[in-house]
Amino acid sequence: MPNVLLGDDDEELTQLLQEYLHNHGVSCDCVHDGEAVIQKLKTANTVDAVNTSSTSAYDLLVLDIMMPKIDGLSVLRQLPNISDIPVIMLTAKGEEIDRIIGLELGADDYITKPCNPRELLARINAVIKRTNAIASEHTPLPESRLCLDQNQRVCQIDGVELQVTGTEFDLLVALLKQKGEVVSKTWLSEHVLQRELQPFDRSLDVHVSRLRKKLQPFHDEPIKAVRGKGYQLVL
Repeated sequence: MPNVLLGDDDEELTQLLQEYLHNHGVSCDCVHDGEAVIQKLKTANTVDAVNTSSTSAYDLLVLDIMMPKIDGLSVLRQLPNISDIPVIMLTAKGEEIDRIIGLELGADDYITKPCNPRELLARINAVIKRTNAIASEHTPLPESRLCLDQNQRVCQIDGVELQVTGTEFDLLVALLKQKGEVVSKTWLSEHVLQRELQPFDRSLDVHVSRLRKKLQPFHDEPIKAVRGKGYQLVL
């Protein structure tokens, strides 16, 4: 059973979501402020270390942006030092800037509030399925300056390890498998983000932009945008 940590200060909503997720095969712990989210993840990692486990006790974090003590965006900023857990953000309807900043800080997906429990469940299953599926693949990748260890999910370029999020790693795998070819945004959205590309959804663009910044010390234009078509890995 997948195990999810839900951070949101709306206790009535979290109880509703917790019950729905549990009834559909997802275990869910709830906390109501940013400090509690960080403490839960640190505790989970400590337990894992004692048990010599290589993964977090939680499979995914659902994180509200507006929380007391430490807000969701501040939690995202601290997260790389705590855990590599995938993150789905909960954002207020219409707050596009929060969604963009959250994605820039490494969130994997987002859903607007008030959220439909069924949609949240679908997003949770999609992110976990994508993470597990790509982690278990052993498809040989073309020769490149990029070295992607699909078992450990580690990215290196010219022998230098890069810190990338789970979604960024998955994007690199998808682009490297079709190195030199233009990969459509529609295909990347459906196969990497696990959802249809929407007209005003900038999630994919933000993830690619983050990757470009991390790769640019090694190449001026590591990922080329082909207007109206998609992206091409040229590194």
